[in-house]
Amino acid sequence: QVQLVESGGGSVQAGGSLRLSCAVSGNAYSNMCMGWFRQAPGKEREGVAAISFDGGSTFYIDSLKGRFIISQDNAKRVWYLEMNNLKPEDSGMYYCAADPGDRCDENNWYEDEYMSYGQGTQVIVSS
Repeated sequence: QVQLVESGGGSVQAGGSLRLSCAVSGNAYSNMCMGWFRQAPGKEREGVAAISFDGGSTFYIDSLKGRFIISQDNAKRVWYLEMNNLKPEDSGMYYCAADPGDRCDENNWYEDEYMSYGQGTQVIVSS
């Protein structure tokens, strides 16, 4: 079983930056697909970005390309979501997720059906 713990959330002014981290413990899936999701109040959870285990493939929702960057450090068993030029509409609870590697393709990475999720970290962006 994989355990995921997010950190790095907080409050920031519009235009600011945050870097979220997700630490992995337990029996990691081989060739994990690692993703980030977010949920704003009153809205469904949505996929934000994903990265393949080797870092060779990354995926983003179109609206966030250029502002958010996903990365991983497998040696430390941590992956990251760097968020730049934040906007109030980026506010919400952010979750990291892990799944066996088959999920990391253009047609599946954003589906909210990963095998494991963290508890989430709150991001608040004020205008």
